[in-house]
Amino acid sequence: MRSIIQLFGKLFAPAYRRFERALNYPELTQLSVQQEICDRLMASDYGKALKIRSVEDWQDVPIVDYDTLEPWILGQEKRQQIPLTTEPILFYEKTSGSSGAIKWIPYTLSLRRSFNQMFCVWAYDLIKNGPRFSTGKIYACISPQLNVADASSLQDDLDYLDGWLRWLLRPWLVMPNNLNHLHNAQEFKHQLALALLQAEKLEIISIWSPSFLQVHLKYIQENQELLQQELHNKISRVGVARRRHRLQLLGENPIPWTQLWSNLKLISCWDSANAADQAKGLQSQFPGVLVQGKGLLATEAPMTIPLIAAGGYVPVLDEVFFEFEDNNGSVYRLHELQQGEEYTIILSQKGGLYRYRIGDRIRVTHYYRQTPCLEFLGRHQAVSDLVGEKLQSNFVHHALHSMNLPEGCFKSLVSLAEPPQYILLLDSAATSKEILAQQLDEALSQSYHYQRARSLGQLAPPQVIISAQIPEILALHRLRSGSIWGGIKHPILATSPISTELLQELQRTSS
Repeated sequence: MRSIIQLFGKLFAPAYRRFERALNYPELTQLSVQQEICDRLMASDYGKALKIRSVEDWQDVPIVDYDTLEPWILGQEKRQQIPLTTEPILFYEKTSGSSGAIKWIPYTLSLRRSFNQMFCVWAYDLIKNGPRFSTGKIYACISPQLNVADASSLQDDLDYLDGWLRWLLRPWLVMPNNLNHLHNAQEFKHQLALALLQAEKLEIISIWSPSFLQVHLKYIQENQELLQQELHNKISRVGVARRRHRLQLLGENPIPWTQLWSNLKLISCWDSANAADQAKGLQSQFPGVLVQGKGLLATEAPMTIPLIAAGGYVPVLDEVFFEFEDNNGSVYRLHELQQGEEYTIILSQKGGLYRYRIGDRIRVTHYYRQTPCLEFLGRHQAVSDLVGEKLQSNFVHHALHSMNLPEGCFKSLVSLAEPPQYILLLDSAATSKEILAQQLDEALSQSYHYQRARSLGQLAPPQVIISAQIPEILALHRLRSGSIWGGIKHPILATSPISTELLQELQRTSS
């Protein structure tokens, strides 16, 4: 198997070498990508409407958000041809971000190839510089289609890749039949648990949100006896002694995950901003396993790749044209960025989004070769404002960290409209709800506007809800609204008030 994996490395090597050369010449590479994307823009009805005749007219292309482009993307319905590009639309993929309404992003062959190139570079770096892979068995995130009306959306990570690469990777996948056609969350968890438990040689887990894996590990732990019974016959193909050993491991409390999947070498997941603590939680559960961040990867475009060789996240500069806006509204090119500074991303990609304000904020950590490495900080301008308190996500992040909550625990601050107040959701805690609520109030009172609203009685004292079921309840609530489970981001600060029904469901599970 190791020799086959090395052959994969040779297959991906040309893409990696091209990318490595591009990192030495970021300005020239970006000018080339800009010209290619501008040529596509000029050929489109959108570009003609803007009267863009050459790359010299680039500054005449407006910087836009999704709401501005939505009439050009959807019109009255999802179409195979849209005015933003001359390429046919292969499919539409919906976003499932932490804020705002669902957005539909059109995918063309060229955009999918951008994701494809990113994957080849990432895979080569792992084969060359990462753990010594020997089995190649991989679980790539699959999400249930609980909202049947939206069943046209992608559910499998590999659907972002070109057909030849999907075909090449299929034999290595841990993928139970028809798992992505299940419409019941409990049945999905059960079937996925059985598949993962039977995957003795599992070597790679590729997911989006760390909480997605945590939910399924929790399901396995809570249903270990039932799963033991069902697996008794299902894993009869392996040796009797080894089968008994695996069933014995499954019966332990807590289950020793690294012994259950002794070949596991890599967990690929989000590990920045709101996902950082949950990723640390996975690392503590899987000591010795490389828990690698995904980088900045959005439905709209691949933006950064984690490279072991770079010691950080490098921009996909040969597929996406980047511009960056600072706090003063000045716009910069990639090669103009300053180390240590923070910016928001404006991107142009090959699927029809031009000068698109995606809302992600980054910091320049260091340079690799001649290219800046970018750390994802979170969404730009995530603000909750019930009565003028204007809490920002960065402030809330620091406030919660000052409370010495358990490392790796799930935490999200939500608001209630009536009476106006804040509620901290935790999946575990070593301190009582009452003490934590007092600590939370003191931490948030470091904000002048919050403290004033509390002293005037505009905001009720904050509450704390603690329940191990919180991440799953929130995920299932978002699923019913059309989100994709594997891609759900739980914000550290929810910008819209929580519904009464969801709050009551959370309170019922509280300890």
